Amino acid sequence: MAKLAVIDIGTNSIHMVLTEILPDAGYKILDRFKDMTRLGDGAFATRRLSDAGVSRALHTLKTLVTLARNKGFDRIVAVATSAVREARNGGEFVSLVAERTGLTVRVISGIEEARLIFLGVKNSIALSNEPVLVVDIGGGSVELIAGNRDAMIQAKSLKLGAIRLVDQLLPKAPPTTPMLRALEDTVRNQLKAALETFKVKTFDSIIATSGMAGNLANVIHTDLTGRPLSQVNLAKITSKDICHLEAKLARSSLKVRLGIPGLDPKRVDTLLPTAVVLRHLLELTRQDELTLCDKAIREGVIYDFIVRNREGLKAEHDIPDVRRRNVIGLVRRCQAPEAHSLHVAGLALRLFDQTQRLHGLGQQERCWLEYAALLHDIGYLINPRQHHKHAYYLITNSDLGGFTADEIEVIANVARYHRRARPALKHQEFSSLTPRLKRVVRILSALLRVADGLDRTHFSVVRTVTVKVGKIMTIEATVTGDAEMELWAAMNRADLFEQVFQRRVRFSSTQDERNVP
Repeated sequence: MAKLAVIDIGTNSIHMVLTEILPDAGYKILDRFKDMTRLGDGAFATRRLSDAGVSRALHTLKTLVTLARNKGFDRIVAVATSAVREARNGGEFVSLVAERTGLTVRVISGIEEARLIFLGVKNSIALSNEPVLVVDIGGGSVELIAGNRDAMIQAKSLKLGAIRLVDQLLPKAPPTTPMLRALEDTVRNQLKAALETFKVKTFDSIIATSGMAGNLANVIHTDLTGRPLSQVNLAKITSKDICHLEAKLARSSLKVRLGIPGLDPKRVDTLLPTAVVLRHLLELTRQDELTLCDKAIREGVIYDFIVRNREGLKAEHDIPDVRRRNVIGLVRRCQAPEAHSLHVAGLALRLFDQTQRLHGLGQQERCWLEYAALLHDIGYLINPRQHHKHAYYLITNSDLGGFTADEIEVIANVARYHRRARPALKHQEFSSLTPRLKRVVRILSALLRVADGLDRTHFSVVRTVTVKVGKIMTIEATVTGDAEMELWAAMNRADLFEQVFQRRVRFSSTQDERNVP
C-alpha cells in the first residue's frame, strides 16, 4: 500500500502525519508528530522570520524528514502557510529547507489553505445540504469557509491569526483596557466585513478546527466536568462558556493562566485571541454554540493527494514493483496492445527458462526480456512503419524510473530487434554496448523474435510452448485452434535463434485438450 507523509509548517506548530493510502481511496493514520516551533513569533511585526524561529523549524524538519524516511516514507508532501508566505525571507527559508533536508515545501495561498481545510472537514463530519461555516484559527490567519456536503461555496482568509494578534495588539498579560478594545475592534471589524461578502447569510452550524480551538474546548470541558475532553471531534462548546473563559484569560497574567486546568502551556498567550475570534463569530452569525472538528489542513492534503493521484495509486496497488509498474505505465501511455504484449512476454519467458542451460543468463536478464517484450510494440504510437526503431526511441526517451542507463539501453535494443534486422555492429546503438551486453541483447532478441511470431495474429492461439533441446531444437506449441500463421511467423523469425544457439530449430503443435469439445 502507498505510504504518504504530510508535513504542515504552520505559524505556531509544525505537524507531520504518517498515513497509509488504502485501496478503496481511504487512508489510515499510522502516526502523528507535532512540535510548537513558533516559527511566526515576531514575524508579523517585522515581516521577517526570525533567526531563532528558522533555527527551531529547521531542527524540527530535519528530525521529521529523517524519521519519515527511516520508516519507509519516501513520498513526503509539505505545505507552509501564512508566516512563510508573508515573510520577506520566506523564499530564503524554503530554499534553506530544501538544502538542509531535501524537502520541497509548497507555500500555499490563503484560499488554497481554506480549500484544503474544508476538504478535511467535509470528509470527517457528515455535513447536510444546508450551508455551514467552518472557521480555522491558525497562528497567522483565520480561514472562514462556507460550504455544504457537496462543495465549498466561498472562502476568505483573514489576518486574524492568534500569534499575529498577540504580536500586534497584546504585548503584555494581562492586557490593558485599550489593548482589549483594540483587539475587539480589529476582530469584529474584519469578521463583519468578511461575512458581508459571503453570498450565504445564514448557516446551519459553525464548525471550528485547529489546535487552538481544540485546546480552548478542552479547558472549558475540564472546568465544567473536572475531566479532560476525551474526544475533540464533534464536541460542542457554547457562546456563554467561551465568554466566561475569555473574561478569565483577559484578567490573568501568564503565570496565572498556566495554572488553568487543561490549558496547553505553549498556548498560554494565544488562547485569549482565539476566544475573542470565536465569540465574535458566534455573535455575528447569531449562533449559540459551535462544533469542534479535529480534521483540517493535513487531512485535506491527504484527500487532495488521493484525488490527484487516484490512477497512480491504483497502479501502485495493482503492480507493487516500481520497475514493472513504470513499464506497464509506458505501455498504456503509448496505447500498445496490452493483451498481446503480456502474452508475448509470457511466451518469451517460457523460452528463456527452457533454454537457460544453453545461454546461462540469470534473473536480471530474465527481467530485461520481460520488460522488452512488454514494450516491443509501443513504437506503433509514432508509426507502424519501422515501429521497432520507434520503440527504441520511446524507451530511451521516456525516463523509466528504477532502471540504470545500461538497463534501459539493453531493454531498448532488445525491443528494437524484435523484427527485421538482426543486431549488427553497423548499428550505433548496438555497437556502443559492452561485449557482455552485446551477447545479452543477441540472446534476448532471439527469444523475443520467436515469441512475437508465436502470437502473430494477436489472438493468443499459442497457449504455451515446450522446448526440447537436442542436435535439433524442437519448440512445441500447445494451441487452442488453427495456429498455422503463428508457426509460419515464428519459423521466419528463428534465424537469430538458430545463430545464437548454433543449432537448427523445428516447430510443431499440439492441441490443448482443455479446449477440445
